[in-house]
Amino acid sequence: MVAPFRPSSRSAAESRLIDSWFAQGSHLRGAEHVRDWLSGMSRHAWMETTRAGLDELPGWTRDPETGFLRHHTGRFFGVEAVTVDHVGAAVPHWQQPIINQPEIGILGILVREIDGVLHCLIQAKQEPGNPGGGLQLSPTVQATRSNYTGVHKGRAIPYLEYFREPLGRRVLVDIRQSEQGAWFYRKRNRNMVVEAGDDVEAIDGFGWLTLRQLAELLSVPDLVNMDTRTVLACLPGGGAYWADAVAANGGFLTALARSADPAAPSVHTTDEVLSWITEARTRTELRVEKRALRGLEGWQERNGVISHHSGRFFSVVGVHVSAGGREVGAWSQPMIEPAGTGVIAFLVREIDGVLHVLTHARTEPGYADVVELAPTVQCAPENYAVLPDSARPRFLAEVLRSDRVRFDTVLSEEGGRFLGAQNRYLIVESDVDVARDDPEYRWLTLAQYDELLRHSFYVNIQARSLVLCLRSLAVV
Repeated sequence: MVAPFRPSSRSAAESRLIDSWFAQGSHLRGAEHVRDWLSGMSRHAWMETTRAGLDELPGWTRDPETGFLRHHTGRFFGVEAVTVDHVGAAVPHWQQPIINQPEIGILGILVREIDGVLHCLIQAKQEPGNPGGGLQLSPTVQATRSNYTGVHKGRAIPYLEYFREPLGRRVLVDIRQSEQGAWFYRKRNRNMVVEAGDDVEAIDGFGWLTLRQLAELLSVPDLVNMDTRTVLACLPGGGAYWADAVAANGGFLTALARSADPAAPSVHTTDEVLSWITEARTRTELRVEKRALRGLEGWQERNGVISHHSGRFFSVVGVHVSAGGREVGAWSQPMIEPAGTGVIAFLVREIDGVLHVLTHARTEPGYADVVELAPTVQCAPENYAVLPDSARPRFLAEVLRSDRVRFDTVLSEEGGRFLGAQNRYLIVESDVDVARDDPEYRWLTLAQYDELLRHSFYVNIQARSLVLCLRSLAVV
């Protein structure tokens, strides 16, 4: 058995994070203990979600001209529609519904040392769209601006003050990041990790977990929610994370450790990667314009549901929600319901003894800046039955037929806006190659991802989840 990586020289901040990644033992020791905790929580934190027509949602109105669906307060979010023109793409023109949520919410995790090891304060939380309606491991605070400013007139959000007033506290992460550009129009959330004092305790519904525990729990389907994944992916990495190899056997873990070291060789320099992203954003001709939701080309509205005429892609549905243990006990809302389970995959390859990730420069209509770095493959395979063959992802077959799979877990997406949205997240070793000047793909190291994740709108949310999953392979 290969021992875990233990770097020999580290900065103080990196040292504390590394100790949490490789920590043994805690208040909640493993997957079974976490399941027991969640089982106990579910006896008094419950949620029931029932379907409803879009015109049967109390508190929501339809614009008489456009058919846009909006909350009566003008806050939270709305369902609108866009026309998309992507010059030169396999599908150059389409129309679709899209969620417009201009508010910047907070996704925040509190951390503190317990027995000398950094722990994360994690909330056991239900959302109406969670598969099976179960509790998931969520950030300390996961809230829209409308929620945390009290528009819903519900109970106050615990621990919010640590993120709204972080001045004077140690802030490890504070960065705006995008969310799904295929379903959201330029949505951003503030991803934060803030250190709390030793006197901060976990109230009912919250628990302290180490980074190692969270890494181990990533292999449990639908347990670590999307918001927790994106925040943890933004934690400082690279350098001393796994800069020293634990074993000189030249295996996968050694290549992974070297990938996190910015001093290790890479196929492209970070400056070259940044230039590639800028070039992709400059050459891409994308026009996204709002249009009426009523009479949307290729879409139909029947029985209070908006769906694509093919039955593929996604639908816009309404739900009534009743809940216990939430700030608000009942509400109604529209949601996006995807058709089928997606495939989100990194192809990885050892190059000069360093693990590299094959990264795609992807365009989506809801991105704030046209292109973001995405997984090698990001798609819903069933949708290609109604799309041209040229639209099929280049490396989908390689992902699906490979027997060199390092990570394979179905994880759900944000249950507050998406109903039952699940993707199969994979990390697959491969010998594929691309030309050094391929306009769509580049080989990146983990250290380069770490550098890009210090900035907004470079790495998309699906790739952020996979970066976290890739890091987890060092400790599980």
